[in-house]
Amino acid sequence: MEFSELNLEESVLSALDAMNFKECTPVQEQTIPVLLEGHDLIGVAQTGTGKTAAYLLPVLSKLCSGKYPEDSINCIIMSPTRELAIQIDRQMEAFSYFMPVSGVPVYGGNDGIRFEQEKKGLTLGADVVIATPGRLISHISLGYVDLSKVSFFILDEADRMLDMGFYDDIIQIVKFLPKERQTIMFSATMPEKIRQLANNILNNPVEIKLAVSKPAERIIQAAYICYESQKLEIIKDLFSSQKPERVIIFASSKVKVKEVTKALFKMKLNVGEMHSDLEQAQREEILHDFRNGKVNILVATDIVARGIDIDDIRLVINYDVPHDCEDYVHRIGRTARANNDGCAITFVNELEQTKFYQIEQFLDKSIYKLQIPDELGEGPEYSPNTENKKRGRKNSNSQGRHRKFKRKESKSSITNNKE
Repeated sequence: MEFSELNLEESVLSALDAMNFKECTPVQEQTIPVLLEGHDLIGVAQTGTGKTAAYLLPVLSKLCSGKYPEDSINCIIMSPTRELAIQIDRQMEAFSYFMPVSGVPVYGGNDGIRFEQEKKGLTLGADVVIATPGRLISHISLGYVDLSKVSFFILDEADRMLDMGFYDDIIQIVKFLPKERQTIMFSATMPEKIRQLANNILNNPVEIKLAVSKPAERIIQAAYICYESQKLEIIKDLFSSQKPERVIIFASSKVKVKEVTKALFKMKLNVGEMHSDLEQAQREEILHDFRNGKVNILVATDIVARGIDIDDIRLVINYDVPHDCEDYVHRIGRTARANNDGCAITFVNELEQTKFYQIEQFLDKSIYKLQIPDELGEGPEYSPNTENKKRGRKNSNSQGRHRKFKRKESKSSITNNKE
C-alpha cells in the first residue's frame, strides 16, 4: 500500500513525497488506519520495521488539523534511551517539515543550558515532547509542566523501558495525564509485565503483532564454539592481518563492555565503548567518532541494538550469546543495511550453547561454525542438548573440520566484507 492511499493530511503526504517515501511497511499499513480512527494500540514489532513513522505520521496528521490547543503539550513520546529520543526527534522534524508543529526532546545527561532549553519548551507548550522517563519526571517535579491537555501518549520500546526499571516512572507520569487520551504502545516483545502495564494505561486497545523477521539474507552468519577465555584471543586473531573497520561488539553487561574495551585497547585497537554509565556528551561524541571513522570498533551493550540508526556496519560480533532470538536479530541487524553486505559472528561458550541452539531453531538453520585458531587450543564440543558436555574436543559442526588455510580465507572475507 502507498502512503497516498491513507487518510493522512496533505502536509504530511508532502513531507513523505519530498523524502521519496512511497510504500508503507507492513506495520505502517496495519497501524496507521487504526490510529487515525482514534483507537488505543499495542504494536508488537521489532526495530527496522518502520514503527516510528507508524505512530508519528497519524499523530502529526491529527495535530496539523488545527483541532488541538495551541501553546499546550499535546503529545508525549516516551523513549528508554537518549539516543532513541534524539532519533525520534530527527524523524519528527523531517515528517513535520511542511506543518506548524513544534517539538522538544527531553533527556538526561546534559548541562544546565540544555535543561533550561527543555524547561522553556515545556513551559511554552511544545506540541510534541519526546522524553526519557527520568528526565521528564525531573521537570514535572519542579511544578511548571502542564500535562492536562495531552491527547496522545506514546511508549516506544516499552519492553526496554521496563527492563531498565522505568515501570514506576511511567505510572507516575500517567497520573498527570487526562483520562481521555489516545495511548499507543510499541514493544519488540510482549512479556507479562508489558501486559500488566497495558492493562493499567490503555483503554480497549487494538493489538497488532508482526512476527519477528529473520535476519537479512545479505548477512553472513557464523559462530565460534569456544571457552570464555578464548574469546579475546579470537578477536585478536581476526584482526591480526586485517584492520577492523565499522565493527560493533555486543556484550551482555556494561561491566563486560568495560572489560572488553580495556583489553582491546591494550591490543592497540582503535576502540570506543557505549553503555549507560557514560554522560550524554560522551555517548554522542563516541557515536559521532564511530560514524565518521575515528573509532573503528564500538563495544556496546544492547542499548545500541535497538533504535539506533548506524549504517554501513561491516561486522557485528556477539561477544556473548544474546538472551533471546529477538535480541539476536536486533543485534546482527545493525549490519547489511541499505543494501550493503554484512557479517555477524557469535562467540558461544559451553554455558551458552543451549541459548544459541534456540536461536538456530528460530532461524531454522544451522549457523556455520568456524574453527578456533590452532594456536589457541581446542574448544568445547557443540552439544547444546547434553548436560555433561565433553571438553577438550574440536568444534563439532555440520561443515566438518576446516584446515588452517580455509580458516584464514573465512577470516579475510569476514573482515573485508566483500568490499
